Amino acid sequence: MRILIAPDKYKGSLSATTVAQTIAAAFREHSQDFVLDLCPIADGGEGTAEAIITAKNGSWVECQTIDAQNRSVTAKYGQVEGEAIMEMSSASGLAIVSDLPLDPATASTHGTGLMMLDAIQRGAKRLIIGIGGSATNDAGTGMARALGFRFLDENGHELQDLPRDLDKLHRIETPAVGAFARMRENEPIEILVACDVTNPLLGPEGCTRVYGPQKGVKDFAYFESRLARLAKIIERDLGVNPAEAPGAGAAGGLGFGLMAFCGAKLTSGFDLIADIIDLHRRVAAADLVITGEGRIDAQTLHGKGPMGVARLARELGKPVAALAGLIEAREALAPHFDHLIQVKPEAMPVAEAMQKGPELLASACRDQLIPRLTTAASSDACGE
Repeated sequence: MRILIAPDKYKGSLSATTVAQTIAAAFREHSQDFVLDLCPIADGGEGTAEAIITAKNGSWVECQTIDAQNRSVTAKYGQVEGEAIMEMSSASGLAIVSDLPLDPATASTHGTGLMMLDAIQRGAKRLIIGIGGSATNDAGTGMARALGFRFLDENGHELQDLPRDLDKLHRIETPAVGAFARMRENEPIEILVACDVTNPLLGPEGCTRVYGPQKGVKDFAYFESRLARLAKIIERDLGVNPAEAPGAGAAGGLGFGLMAFCGAKLTSGFDLIADIIDLHRRVAAADLVITGEGRIDAQTLHGKGPMGVARLARELGKPVAALAGLIEAREALAPHFDHLIQVKPEAMPVAEAMQKGPELLASACRDQLIPRLTTAASSDACGE
């Protein structure tokens, strides 16, 4: 039996690569007859760079930048054939500032901009940026400032405290000098944003109301009004306003900022990675597909990695199993998966299960998934 193992990460517990390796080890322990194809996936969030770099045999680069609360941090991104592959969460992610009180008024994407600038200065001609897991609600203004955009008040003075001072913004100036300015004038660079959500910048489905609470936003009207005003100023000064574009609200509006300030193109993170890792061919060659992530629930149906894998498996007539730390909305998910297996024991606290991730995942394979598969195989052999 040829098995494609194509999981996403178990957020906060296991990387997608570790998940794939753990599942593979459990199958090899049971039998050496399995032919295993390990294919970690991602959908634009954390793990995107790792999936691409692994698939394309790239290398990693470290750079000094700052986190969302202006503390020095070392971030890494991948390089391969003139491309830089990075995740905004490496610099401006929520996990990095989890030791501090949430403060959306000061959380900035400036560090992401510094990481982009580092890649440009190293000669990258294409940037691929995954924008999941942000700590910010600044619509990419911190990122833009790092690249040389100037944010001015009504007296023409540059705002020094973004995003706190966004309500004082009166005018935006494009970069006149520096690497990003040279790039815009003489050395065009493509910026492709891998995104796993379709939220606009503003409104009830926008970044502030949907994702703001996890970043500490309480006064929705205040933060919403700041971003609405920013969008109008950008339209006046830069001649663009992608506020309604699908994905503009991703990463606290960084999707909007990358489109508005950098001319970036947003694309489905899963589709981008599926193309890079040649997922269609690998699913077609498999007898069974295994996917999964930390939580599979109703949100999985809307563009998450495991759902993309399942849909492709269904199109190609391949059985598909999902292993997840937690599984909810089974009735809605059942038509898309042949096997849905929860890794976490019902009585075990989530925090404990996250610490025991590899052990529990291996047990779920050994005690639940493999017996189901061998039983099904025996039934098929008997003509049942």
